[in-house]
Amino acid sequence: MAPKAEKKPAAKKPVEEEPASEKAEKTPAGKKPKAEKRLPAGKSAGKEGGSEGKKGKKKAKKSVETYKIYIFKVLKQVHPDIGISSKAMSIMNSFINDIFEKLAGEAAKLARYNKKPTITSREIQTSVRLVLPGELAKHAVSEGTKAVTKFTSS
Repeated sequence: MAPKAEKKPAAKKPVEEEPASEKAEKTPAGKKPKAEKRLPAGKSAGKEGGSEGKKGKKKAKKSVETYKIYIFKVLKQVHPDIGISSKAMSIMNSFINDIFEKLAGEAAKLARYNKKPTITSREIQTSVRLVLPGELAKHAVSEGTKAVTKFTSS
């Protein structure tokens, strides 16, 4: 116990007498992070102006495109009284991203095989037939055809 008490006064004296660059080296590891944590929490005047610009940029970066709102809308159409957890929603979002990548990749291959520079609804329809199994492919094709017809008529 006595050696600890002796170390504290010894550490305080050199810190007060030495330049600022040496202060950081002499302070114990426990005190240094506390000082760093206080700076962002305190938000000094110099940091506020700089952080406001960064916050605006961060908000723009944080806007990650997801299918969550669409998944929720479809869920409410099918089962209005059932909810979904955030983890299940994340899994559904990943599932849709995965299917999208598979369909887009297959449509790109089909366009390349036929030496066409454009992916059209025909390539998408064929990729749906190739990627999705049986009845699911048939339903997807009929829904896609219905969507394209509605889009072209309006």
